[in-house]
Amino acid sequence: MVDLNPQAKQMADESMVRGLDAQARAIWPQEVPLLRRYALPAEAHILDAGCGTGEGSSRLAELFPRAKVLGIDIIDHHLELARSRYASFAPRLSFEHQSIFEIPAAGHSFDLTVCRHVLHSIPYPDRVIAELARVTRRGGYLHLISEDYGMLHFQRGALDPREFWHQVPPLMGSATGVDLFIGRNTVSILAAMKLDQITVDYIVVDTVRVPRDTFAAIIEAWRDGYAEPISELTPIKQQEAVAYFNQMIANIRDPQGYAAWMVPVVSARVGLAQV
Repeated sequence: MVDLNPQAKQMADESMVRGLDAQARAIWPQEVPLLRRYALPAEAHILDAGCGTGEGSSRLAELFPRAKVLGIDIIDHHLELARSRYASFAPRLSFEHQSIFEIPAAGHSFDLTVCRHVLHSIPYPDRVIAELARVTRRGGYLHLISEDYGMLHFQRGALDPREFWHQVPPLMGSATGVDLFIGRNTVSILAAMKLDQITVDYIVVDTVRVPRDTFAAIIEAWRDGYAEPISELTPIKQQEAVAYFNQMIANIRDPQGYAAWMVPVVSARVGLAQV
């Protein structure tokens, strides 16, 4: 049986909490204009699928002040943090333990269904996207941040980060049954489902648009959470993985350095005739 949560240990680690916070701070300013494009009712029902510790959910509740937002996840500690941190938005914002593979909501329940930073970490992303579309109303929207680990760019130093990112994602993806290049494959999944208005935008997390400390915090969290499993699933040993990450962090923190992470945001509209 395929593990539906192959990164459970990493997702529950404290480094993930740090990483989610830094990612939200880096990405949200560029994401807001994309979210504002959707023609939503004032009192929209919004689902944040795989909400983690609620950074995105709370920002959605703030951006759409009359909307009802439901964040779902399977890591109870993250849900507890979310409820504690964002209690001021209750009851308009709520969090529940639910699997995105089998959402209890009835079909066509949400005006906007958001899934951020999840599809790369699970098997069968096509099944999950189909489930997200099922619970989205006809005329409603899917908003997917589909990470792609071929879209990270760092300057070369003593080590060449291109070699790291060329080796690690395919090997780890093969070992865990996930697609670490899902960003470039999401459009095909949506097109096969015959969804409407498929759009791809890119949020650019780089040393020009994002504070260097924020960008560095993302890579530091990845280092702390993933150096060990990288050593277990690829030929790169843990100490070597840490060295690669440390060099990327130094590249980001270098006032004259440049580094970039291209983050695909893929959206689609559920057709009026869609079941």
